Amino acid sequence: MPVTLVTGFLGSGKTTLLNRILSEHHGHRFAVIVNEIGQIGIDNELIVNVEEEVMEMTNGCLCCTVREDLLVALKKLLQSRNKGEARFEGLLIETTGLANPGPIIQTFFLDETIQTYYELDGIVTVVDAYHIQQHFEKGMEAEEQVAFADLIILNKQDLVTTSQLKEVKYQIQSLNPTAQIVPTVNSEIDFSLLFGIQTFRTRDTLDIRSHFPKEHLTGVQSFVLREERPIDMVKLNHWMTAVVSELGEYLYRYKGIIAAQGMDRRVVFQGVHTLFAASYDRPWKQEEERKSEVVFIGKGLNKVWFEEHFHNCVADH
Repeated sequence: MPVTLVTGFLGSGKTTLLNRILSEHHGHRFAVIVNEIGQIGIDNELIVNVEEEVMEMTNGCLCCTVREDLLVALKKLLQSRNKGEARFEGLLIETTGLANPGPIIQTFFLDETIQTYYELDGIVTVVDAYHIQQHFEKGMEAEEQVAFADLIILNKQDLVTTSQLKEVKYQIQSLNPTAQIVPTVNSEIDFSLLFGIQTFRTRDTLDIRSHFPKEHLTGVQSFVLREERPIDMVKLNHWMTAVVSELGEYLYRYKGIIAAQGMDRRVVFQGVHTLFAASYDRPWKQEEERKSEVVFIGKGLNKVWFEEHFHNCVADH
């Protein structure tokens, strides 16, 4: 069951996006988990009937309020689906405007039942193009939400000039160079862009969209580590185990492609906070340059230190 996590700062347009998903006839049946229907302003006219905490919408989608732990809500929806009481082909989870998405993401890796029946498909962050500077200044939350994203819905583009929009894009890409940015008005977006992201399956190439400014004026930063020599996966695993034990809370997202010693297949390497994993990917193409590239996104990270230790993971010849 693919899961899409929708996050974004207060007033960014998350509720507008959810109302579109719950009302428009897109031909799909989703279950949506929100914190409190009344608090986020789901239109009551979209609700056809109320059964405890699960509400059916006019287009057949379901909306489930979370008054308990997320794990419990996920298992309840699963039970309803298995019993034939609820039909849906995907799940969306809306976070609060001040939430760090990290703990929610980790939920999908720490419970065996959830791991078996759900797959985190993508992290979508709605950004208010007009107010984003103020949101950045209020604290780390807005930057963290951008840092975790696979897709950025840059909303309210009609309220800013072309040059202002360009500057906001530049800032976002400085924080998160791998996220796709889609400018919108009133959160109007092609629904196909929201789904099938497959966040933990790296594409054919690691798509890096920023040229990385020399200085980061914000708390969140990002950088790429590159190495053309083969990597010793045992060394890499030992190093990353030590890194996450010390710096896990400051590491938001990290992902890349590793050229491992003695392997004809690419190795996909990814993680969130303290959880990371490596898995085999497709074979290297004959004409393809075999090199390792990993993007790190986090807070207060020392790029020089990371580069030095990453290069120490090179295989001995």
